[in-house]
Amino acid sequence: MNNPLQLSLVNFKKASYIIVEGKQKADYFFILRGGNVRISKELEVVEEEGGNLLAPGDFFGVVSTMSSHSHIETAQAVSDVSLISVHRDQFGLLIEKNAPVAMKIIQQFSKKMRYLDEALTRITLKSAASDDPSHLFKVAEYYARQSQYNQAFYAYHQYVKNVPGGENVQLARERIAKIQPYAKAVYLEVDNENFTRTYPKDNMIFSESQPGQELYIIQKGAVKITKIVNDNEVLLALLKPGDIFGEMSILEDKPRSASAIAYEDSVLLAVNKVNFSRMVSTQPQIITRLTQLLSERIWFIYKQLANTQLTNPLGRLYDALLIQLEKVRVPMNPGESYTFDFGPKELINLVGLTKSEGNAILHKLFENTKVKIADNKIHVTDVQEIEKQAGYFRKMEKIEKARKQGTMKAAT
Repeated sequence: MNNPLQLSLVNFKKASYIIVEGKQKADYFFILRGGNVRISKELEVVEEEGGNLLAPGDFFGVVSTMSSHSHIETAQAVSDVSLISVHRDQFGLLIEKNAPVAMKIIQQFSKKMRYLDEALTRITLKSAASDDPSHLFKVAEYYARQSQYNQAFYAYHQYVKNVPGGENVQLARERIAKIQPYAKAVYLEVDNENFTRTYPKDNMIFSESQPGQELYIIQKGAVKITKIVNDNEVLLALLKPGDIFGEMSILEDKPRSASAIAYEDSVLLAVNKVNFSRMVSTQPQIITRLTQLLSERIWFIYKQLANTQLTNPLGRLYDALLIQLEKVRVPMNPGESYTFDFGPKELINLVGLTKSEGNAILHKLFENTKVKIADNKIHVTDVQEIEKQAGYFRKMEKIEKARKQGTMKAAT
């Protein structure tokens, strides 16, 4: 017997707070039926695409609810409002009964992801993302210089295919011929017959700036998501079985914003546009999983963007460590120790500091006896110390901001 979809109607008076940023328990999200709601954040880094004023048909609170994290925004009623309240556990049923709502949420999330990702790239990596397929040649050149011939061969091939009139096509063909004996690139062309694919370690699944037609679900293995910035490979994410990636290209018809490379031998399920549309109504559990993953990524990017607004670099290091603890849901118990899966060098990259800036601040970080290095990984002997220090620097930031605003008002 099918479980009935249970939605609640709730009303809020004008000026009421519906959700509050930082509040831990986020079990429900809301679809606006009548009236207007304003969304705000403590640190407004980039203005929301489409604005902060929501109208009937819009939704809010999905990111925190579906990622099971604290709220990343405050929602306040601008007028008397009527809302549909949806519990996290009801999301799969909502998709089954109302596929267009699920598609609207996923498409909006995808746009938001790209928008926020570009903002974060600009701020932390001091670089803009490239949608131009000719960037494929630069990607290929980078991997060729690193003697990573599988990745180089794949990117050269995609450059020749997608930019046939490009100025470097002849050079790319020469490079392809030269490295062919050493490369074992797979799935250079779209395979519409075989949707379960095996990628040996260090094989490129797709390259940044390449047009995309499929998303992928990891069945086995691990995949790293990377971007070439200032002639360096920056690791953006390491994905595991059950994770979904590459969805932005099929939802938005835009080139890939990053590269996906098999971190170990991997088996992937490829899903094209036709299959994806079918999945929305027939496999709600996969669409629920995709929404959870997108929610997780958006939550994380918001936190990273807020981190960029902290002016004290030591505060940014503590805040970055706290974000990582929150991301993997480490309980904030007194005396609880934790070893991060990265070292000092990766921490500096995470907050976008230069090597010289970073090394000086790391010295200050390790003056705290509760923060150590173990096997080249950052280890803390008490996670509450990270929470305490990050909270202190955020509080100091607020005080300084209020002081500056007060000074500016006095001057006018």
